[in-house]
Amino acid sequence: MRATTPLLAAVALLGSWTPTIAQNLDFERSVYMTCREAHALEPGARRNVAALLAEHAARHRGVVIPNDERGGQLAMLVRGGCTMAPDAYLFAVIDRALLAELPRLPRR
Repeated sequence: MRATTPLLAAVALLGSWTPTIAQNLDFERSVYMTCREAHALEPGARRNVAALLAEHAARHRGVVIPNDERGGQLAMLVRGGCTMAPDAYLFAVIDRALLAELPRLPRR
């Protein structure tokens, strides 16, 4: 499941679809990927990993990642979190960004 939101576009700080990398990065492995490791991936693979993690975190929190400026705000929080703590797990950074914006996000 791939979603195209501002969050996922900006999380792609960390661009071309690479099927072999995406197939090898399943959820179990991507959860323990640090921001630094995600940044080392090709841009398309980064987007796929970020999409996977963001969708999982949003489902867990009971929200939807919107395609408007709220999604962009989430993306900036993730980008800032990864800049400040490159050794943090990308999933934790995405989840904390969602948690910070939770009251402003639409419910599932």
